[in-house]
Amino acid sequence: MTQPHDHDQHDAQPQDPRDPHGQAPPPPGGGDPQGYQGTGQQGYQGAPHQGCQGVPQQGVPQQGVPQPWQQQQVLSPQDQRNYGMLAHLAPAIAIPLSAGTLGFVASLVVYLMYKDRGDFVRAHAVNSLNVQIVTAIGLILSTLLTVILIGFITYPLICVVAVVIHVIGASKARNGELWSPPLTPAFVR
Repeated sequence: MTQPHDHDQHDAQPQDPRDPHGQAPPPPGGGDPQGYQGTGQQGYQGAPHQGCQGVPQQGVPQQGVPQPWQQQQVLSPQDQRNYGMLAHLAPAIAIPLSAGTLGFVASLVVYLMYKDRGDFVRAHAVNSLNVQIVTAIGLILSTLLTVILIGFITYPLICVVAVVIHVIGASKARNGELWSPPLTPAFVR
């Protein structure tokens, strides 16, 4: 004879707090416990989910492994000439429009974007950046010299010389020539 309470005793045993799929439920408050294998969703702090074996979820980039957006392809020779010319034309246009202050930013942006895309474009971007460093030093000194009125002459003169050097550099880049700008030490190599 079966006792009617055998079935009830089986139900009265403490149950494993896992769901039917064998996964532990998240703790109260929505946080992810270490080792919780969820559905690939992100926790409330935006941290990517990783399983208990340390296998990352799909779409999460790994450290040390180059991703497709990190791999820079070398530009064609024509594109390198075009971007080398841009490295000089951008500051040549920015200098007169901003009284000399934004030429450095234009050179720096081109340098950072294209320095790893080819030797020719890097050489012209470095030249452009070096010209802008010398220009910035000259403009700072000219600003200080405005106290004795000499700065009012040297400031626009430095801007004009920088624009002329950048136009020459753009012409050299367009023709596919490497060059060293005059009056410009190599601060950046």
